[in-house]
Amino acid sequence: MHATPADSADDLADRDGLFEHYRAVRARSEALCAPLTVEDHVIQSAIVASPPKWHLAHVSWFFETFLLKPYLSGYRPFRDGFDVLFNSYYQQVGKVYPRPDRGLLARPTVAEVRSYRAHVDAAMATLLEGAARDEWSELAARTVLGCHHEQQHQELLLTDIKLNFSINPLDPVYAEPPSRPVGEAPASGWWSRAAGMGEIGHAGEAFAFDNERPRHRLWLEGYRLARHPVTNAEYRAFIDDGGYRRPELWLADGWYTINQEPWQAPLHWRRDGEAWLEFTLGGVQPLDEHAPVTHVSYYEADAYARWAGARLPTEAEWELAASGQPLTGNFVESDQLQPVAGDDGGELAKLAGDVWEWTSSAYSPYPGYALPEGAIGEYNGKFMCNQQVLRGGSCATPADHLRVTYRNFFYPHERWQFTGIRLAGDA
Repeated sequence: MHATPADSADDLADRDGLFEHYRAVRARSEALCAPLTVEDHVIQSAIVASPPKWHLAHVSWFFETFLLKPYLSGYRPFRDGFDVLFNSYYQQVGKVYPRPDRGLLARPTVAEVRSYRAHVDAAMATLLEGAARDEWSELAARTVLGCHHEQQHQELLLTDIKLNFSINPLDPVYAEPPSRPVGEAPASGWWSRAAGMGEIGHAGEAFAFDNERPRHRLWLEGYRLARHPVTNAEYRAFIDDGGYRRPELWLADGWYTINQEPWQAPLHWRRDGEAWLEFTLGGVQPLDEHAPVTHVSYYEADAYARWAGARLPTEAEWELAASGQPLTGNFVESDQLQPVAGDDGGELAKLAGDVWEWTSSAYSPYPGYALPEGAIGEYNGKFMCNQQVLRGGSCATPADHLRVTYRNFFYPHERWQFTGIRLAGDA
């Protein structure tokens, strides 16, 4: 699967084309929920996760709040109270229902949420068909942003469903996977870059989130990146060598975290005698030794790198290495919904797809970054504290949602997403 640069508002200036893009994204969210029962839509197994019906409603709330209410004359919201229930964290637009309590609500029903989506879709069609010329640029830009926002929630839908199912002793199966590639151990080796100036960040008119701008220059010393992400077999060697029992390998916060939880392996790994199994969206499967390890926290990634005599790359090192490389990989469109073994033949194998790769870079603004005005400015900028940047996309990422400049970010203890490891070192 190939990732292409995401469409910009200018690329979709044709109104029919923009609405067709909107409809395709909306349909994909509903298709992801098609295997679920009504009961599956309601549960929330952890604070980091949300019920599937909340995701379906929240992405509709986004279009309603940032497009329909301010721009569609005479628009009538679907139901009072939805503006609070489905507001995630936008303090400037009103009250927010507590995130930990989303799974406590039986109402609105799943059927009501689907009706809400249909109500928003019909209003969006009216808005895009009748928009005045002087409003079109802003409407198109916000619609494209809303579509990318929904694609982010499509990935969250899958990882939240996996987390919700994983706590069930019946080991539910979300979807039977296609035949998985059977790969040998990936070729080892390193890709290197000499010291010098480089440029990172998004440039041009194509869509990108505000946190990807502005493009800027910086100096990097010579470095090298591992040719492939760390595999399950490689990570298992770390476990077998007592990696989770050796405090010298861990950051202080990481050591505290693994002892509080306590963690002894990546999330979703299970022991079966001497063997390891892994819970997947396709049910419990034997651990694929040559597939990239996933569901590890930043703390685990950092400890593994130290054990391996290496380090994690900075996000600038990752982006400069990825620039000019084909972003081919195992994305959500493959329906694998799990990292898979194999080598895509690039200089840096599996650079995109399969797993988000932790970097050592704190999530912070680029030089010259300006927070967008209004509530939309809360989308990214307010989270630039205490989080780490990840790069590359995963097996749950839509291919056309990804760019080489894309900056994902999570707290260092979080591991319910498809997060993995690529090693780096000084040249």
